[in-house]
Amino acid sequence: MRVVIAEDNVLLAHGLELMLTAKGFEVAAVTGDAEAFAAAVDTHRPDVAVVDVRLPPGFRDEGIRAAIRARRRRPGLPVLVLSQYVERSYAGELVADGSGGVGYLLKDRVGRVAAFTDALRRVAAGETVMDPEVIAQLLAPRAHDPLASLTPREGEVLALMAQGLDNTTLAERLVITENAVHKHIGNIFAKLGLSPADTGHRRVLAVLTHLSHR
Repeated sequence: MRVVIAEDNVLLAHGLELMLTAKGFEVAAVTGDAEAFAAAVDTHRPDVAVVDVRLPPGFRDEGIRAAIRARRRRPGLPVLVLSQYVERSYAGELVADGSGGVGYLLKDRVGRVAAFTDALRRVAAGETVMDPEVIAQLLAPRAHDPLASLTPREGEVLALMAQGLDNTTLAERLVITENAVHKHIGNIFAKLGLSPADTGHRRVLAVLTHLSHR
């Protein structure tokens, strides 16, 4: 069974490679970022991919986004996602197409070799394998959160706004244009229901909303 791994932590990536090789898997490629992962999937056409949720350069959702894009290019590509924490919205998006062949495990499960390799084989066979903690959080009722409608990038912009950064610095930090920053901030104001009439206060109100729901 051919596997492609996307994990930026060198020690963990090497450990996964050794463990899977010892268990009879063929590790076709080990990559450290989303772009290299996409190229490896196209080149090696793996039977299953193991992907960390957070990859360079932003360490937010690059890995799972790359996994979702890979599944769109290769419908049904089995993907097992690893995460340090439960990323509730991303876990839901991963399984949203209902086609199976997906898994979401917390990284502390990786040390349980038999359980991990069993999960990987089940995902490769088209099953859906979810960590019990992930299932619990997906099924738990969600209290109203005004920030829930923000995209990951909008959430990142708002978090940096809360640090007191101006738009120019925001653009530099996120490596985007100032126009893009203005667009994200406008979307944030709209989604938080902040009226244009409050122009002088909307930035402060947005930051206060962020701080009160951390």
